[in-house]
Amino acid sequence: MKIFDISVTLEDGIPIWPGNPPFELVRVNKLEEGATSNVSKLSLGVHTGTHVDAPIHFLQGGTGVDLLPLNLLTGKATVHWLDLPQGNITATALEAAAPKINANAERVLLKTRNSELWRSPHPFQSDFAGITADGAQWIVDHKIKLIGVDYLSVGPKSAGKPTHEILLKAGVLIVEGLNLREVSAGEYEFFCLPLKLKDCDGAPARAILIDK
Repeated sequence: MKIFDISVTLEDGIPIWPGNPPFELVRVNKLEEGATSNVSKLSLGVHTGTHVDAPIHFLQGGTGVDLLPLNLLTGKATVHWLDLPQGNITATALEAAAPKINANAERVLLKTRNSELWRSPHPFQSDFAGITADGAQWIVDHKIKLIGVDYLSVGPKSAGKPTHEILLKAGVLIVEGLNLREVSAGEYEFFCLPLKLKDCDGAPARAILIDK
């Protein structure tokens, strides 16, 4: 059994979506200064690094991340490599990939050129590969229940709202900010547990794949 940690490390220099709160991790109590223990303070936006979106992120009256179904956030998942040197993830690209995706896959994680960005901390990259609106509709039409992507938004930088709305209205769970750089295409056991933040629009998560 091999475990792949596909979470992004939260550290100084992690890319932040423009306009979102910055990441800050500060040691406020220090053993070397006489404190009885080390204690740190964490400040970040809930859509930082590896995270899960909740319906309320884009849908008025939608539910929060604390109510997302855990049975969909755990279970068998297909990792698929999309060779897109440039451009976004369209319905055409997904249709071309369909023969290699398990026809019964409820959970699909898309590995693209984005994963190479996670080699080290880096400035936010606006030209990442995102799923277009027609790609999102393809996912809904093929009854995929969870979609995971390897950068900070499931949709492209300049056109992400329609993608989110199509997926969330259909009840598709969205996991963003995965690091799939060391993972080969194939079938895995997937576990992704977001923080249980009441009524929140999203939450950081630890995500792993298990290859049995």
